[in-house]
Formats: sequence, structure tokens, C-alpha cells
Amino acid sequence: MIETLIARVGEMWTVTLTGAAIGLLFGFFAHRSRFCLRSATIEFARGTHEGKLTVWLFTFASAVMLTQAFVLAGWLDVRDARQLAMRGSLSGAVIGGAMFGSGMILARGCSSRLLVLAAQGNLRALLSGLVFAVTAQSALTGLLSPLRVAMSGWWTVEGGAARDLLVLSGWGPAGGLLFGAVWLAAALFWARRQRVRFWGWFGAIGVGVMVACAWLATYRIGRAAFDLVVPIQSLSFTGPAADTLMLVLSPPGQPLKFDLGLVPGVFAGAFVSAALWRELKLEGFQGGQAMRRYIAGAVLMGFGGMLAGGCAVGAGVSGAAVFTITSYITLASMWGAAIFTDWAIDRRHEHGTPASTPTGTAEAEASYARP
Repeated sequence: MIETLIARVGEMWTVTLTGAAIGLLFGFFAHRSRFCLRSATIEFARGTHEGKLTVWLFTFASAVMLTQAFVLAGWLDVRDARQLAMRGSLSGAVIGGAMFGSGMILARGCSSRLLVLAAQGNLRALLSGLVFAVTAQSALTGLLSPLRVAMSGWWTVEGGAARDLLVLSGWGPAGGLLFGAVWLAAALFWARRQRVRFWGWFGAIGVGVMVACAWLATYRIGRAAFDLVVPIQSLSFTGPAADTLMLVLSPPGQPLKFDLGLVPGVFAGAFVSAALWRELKLEGFQGGQAMRRYIAGAVLMGFGGMLAGGCAVGAGVSGAAVFTITSYITLASMWGAAIFTDWAIDRRHEHGTPASTPTGTAEAEASYARP
């Protein structure tokens, strides 16, 4: 099938269209399930039981299980993936993950969630996403790049086995599959208790399946391609957002690749879902204070995601599915920083700011409403 598609449209278009197709399904499932790491961390921190943590667990578990099942079956080999093969930054994972976690609380969504919300007409998410992409590009090759490089070099780890938790632990792919199965069982248990709706658990599993399918698809295309070097990769939104921005600002930009199909695909998939369920609605800011909060969060996520080498999906799900040590450190830092930021900013605000202060006005309270 892949060979046939390459013969018809060429290697470059094959990998780009694959990214678009996977992105389309990811966007649809993410919108329907309301998949969001920010919501999961807030629910966990506040001890509520709304099913959002369960949705995240379904995605995490299904991505881990299916990816490791592909490896165990001999269909996929991720040892050459950037997250495992190249030298990693532990300092970047800790600091970048913490910055991203704080940023997603302030911006009311991680990078993938902002893209999904923008597709249904949320102008707050659209502006935050643009600021996120600009900051990510600046951290990659622009003004912020020297700072990112310096911070990344503070504490590093060699590539290969030193970054592979399945090698370090001796578990192997079977152990990884079992690890994912444990979390899937937990998700199923909580889904029944919390009566998670069909699209909640089914859509979340769909998101996780797309992560595993991206690993498999890029690996298979890379093996079939002759003239084009196709890196093994899965879903992430920090680098792809920056690449898509540069394609728009300075065409033709970079050559077509998986990432340049992914971002518009996710937008289109979320738009289709919102249109089918009649959820398209323009929403904007309700005050300058809210705008400052969103912009600050987007900047933190853009720099933090690039420093950590992945976002809530790129590190927290895609990287976790192949058990790279830096991804799990990044994920832990995101959780910790998100919980702290929610406590320090949102929960203190909700527990009664005097109405006479600027932050106690009805406009400011509305700005903290969930998107």
C-alpha cells in the first residue's frame, strides 16, 4: 500500500499526506473526547471526578500498548527515533517541562488543545497558538535559541540505551505492553465509576491509536523510501507549529514533510467534528488581564516545549509510548508545575478575591472561565 502510494504521488507527498490523514483523525478524536492534559492535571489536583483524567489515561494507555505491540510483533523499530538515538537533555526536560506545564494552565490548554479549540472558533486559542508558534521558532533558530542551547547543555544523557527505559529496566517491549495494560485497566475502572460518555473513552482511545499509527507509518515509509530520508517520528506540536508558521510566512519554506501535513490535518479534523456537532462558535477575550495571561502561557509553552524536546503530546504521549527517559521526566515536570500553578493562581483567585480589586471584577472572573 505504501509502495503504491509512493509510486503514484512520490515520497515527499506520501509522508505529508500521511501526516495530514493522521492529523485529521487526531483532531476529530481529540475534539470529540475533549482530550486535554491541563484538564487532567487540574482534576487530579482538586480531587474532582469529572472523567477528564480518565480520558487522558485512555489516550496514554492505548498509545503505549499499541506502540509496544507493534514493536513486539516486529512491525516497528524505534531505536533510530530522535527521542532515543540522539543525546538528550535532562535539564531541558526538567525546566522545559515545568515551563510548559505552567504555561498550559495560564493559556487554558496545551498546544494541541489550543489548535483544536481554534478550529471551533476560539479566538483566544488562535492568538495563543500563534504566540506559541512564534516563540517556538525563536527558541529553535531565533533570538531565544542561544538561551535554549545553553540550558539544554547543563545536564545531558547519551543517546541509545541510556535513554531507553525498557532497556535500563530490562522489561523489554513485553514489559512496556504490560505497563500500558495496567493503566488501561485503571482507565476502564474509573470510566465505569464516573460514567464517562462514549465519545470520551472512544475518542481518547482514537487519539492514542493515532500516536501509535504515526510511529508505524513513518517507520514504514522510511523503509520504503529510496531518495528521501524520512525520520521515524510520531505526533508533536512544538516543532510542527514552528515549521507551519514559517511555511506561511516565507513560502515555499521547508520541503513538504510529515509535520507540515499534521498541523492543518488536526485543524481540519477538529473543525469537521465541531461542525457536525454544531459547536462552531466565535469566542474572544473579555479583558486585557485575560489576554496577558494567555500570551504569557503561550510564551512559556513555546520556549518550554522546544527546550524539553516535546509538548504534552510529543513528550507526554508519543515519547512516553517509546519509553524515553527524558519524556517521562518532562511529563512529570509538566504535571508538577501545572498542579502548582493551578494552586498558586487559579485556586487562590477562586477562593475569594475582594470585589473592589481589579481581579475581582465580573469581567476578570469571566476571563477565568473554562474555554
